[in-house]
Amino acid sequence: MIEWDEMHLAIREQVRKFVETEIAPRRNELEFGDTPPYDVLRKMFDTFGMKDMALAQFQMRIAKEKARAEAGEPPRERKNRGGPEALNEAAMRAIPIIELCKYSPGMVTALGVSVGLTANAILSRGTIAQKERWAPQLLTLEKIGAWAITEPGSGSDAFGSMKSTARRDGDGYVLNGQKTFITNGPYADTIVFICKLDDGAAPEARKVLQFVLDGDTPGLERSKPLRKMGLHASPTGELFLHDVRVGRDRLLGETEEQPARSAAKETFTAERTGVAAMALGIVEQCLKLCLEYAKTRVQFGRPIGEFQLVQLKIAKMEVARMNLQNIVYRQIEMAGAGRDMTLAEASACKLYAAGAAMEVALEAVQLFGGNGYMAEYQVEQLARDAKVLQIYGGTDEIQVSQIARSLLA
Repeated sequence: MIEWDEMHLAIREQVRKFVETEIAPRRNELEFGDTPPYDVLRKMFDTFGMKDMALAQFQMRIAKEKARAEAGEPPRERKNRGGPEALNEAAMRAIPIIELCKYSPGMVTALGVSVGLTANAILSRGTIAQKERWAPQLLTLEKIGAWAITEPGSGSDAFGSMKSTARRDGDGYVLNGQKTFITNGPYADTIVFICKLDDGAAPEARKVLQFVLDGDTPGLERSKPLRKMGLHASPTGELFLHDVRVGRDRLLGETEEQPARSAAKETFTAERTGVAAMALGIVEQCLKLCLEYAKTRVQFGRPIGEFQLVQLKIAKMEVARMNLQNIVYRQIEMAGAGRDMTLAEASACKLYAAGAAMEVALEAVQLFGGNGYMAEYQVEQLARDAKVLQIYGGTDEIQVSQIARSLLA
């Protein structure tokens, strides 16, 4: 794939109009106020029929899984089969991410964690009954989801430092622990809670389990949205579990033998892959704003775009934009070929994309000078938002380690 086709361009134009009409005018309210993003996202889903498409795809998937179960066949590992339909699905996922990130990367994060990480955790490891119980409402944004793995003392060492526990209690479990930096945590209706089985084994040898909790579960408390450097349109909070009792039906797969560690790695792969499209949106918007400013801002009697150092900044932004666009096109092409990125490939994408977005955004602030440091100008917001791409889903340092280990293996 070397460029968007006519259908993709038409859809991009419609998404762009929606963003410029429904989101751009509300930027101050969403980015500097306390307005959750979910109503706007639901309107987008309704406007473009995304809700109906998600539900139809889910029903087709469940019908096939039920047919296999009735035939006595074992569950099949879901894989991308490729083809034009898979290619278009990948393109349709990328376009809204790119356009939304031009104004609100935080909204993409809130959306992706709900319909992506949380729903996919259930779809990949849940029973058919669990999928039917929780996935449709997440995929359609009827309910908001949160994927809770990070803890105050863990960060990059998510499993090694994990202290949250599940203790067997009759036919169910008692959950305890604290999670932090949880996207959608303050408002989530459905939470995938990841913890270790407290069975007397050494902490490093304990099984990792995933439970699905309702937001109003007794014993579950959560903080108000935390104040952050950026991504203000993505509510982030802490979760506190005090002797939360759940039945076995809340355990994903309803078995302790589910490979939860590998499931988390699959989630990280998907999350890291999506950073390229987010970075592309940020870079495209920074470049657009800088071009407009360089043509109209006059210093020393000349538009600043005539100065070579400013031209160098703009040229480097265009190089970054081209590279990011090619990465996104490659991801779409791989989907069409029936191939998913490995964790190392996804880490490489994230490492480059996050760095490119951060560099371009900071150069945009520099090009705007004192104006760029003011919240009135959008480059200030984009610079703050870009920074988190180097942190969440695994820091730059973790990406380097993952890439190097795969090469040295």
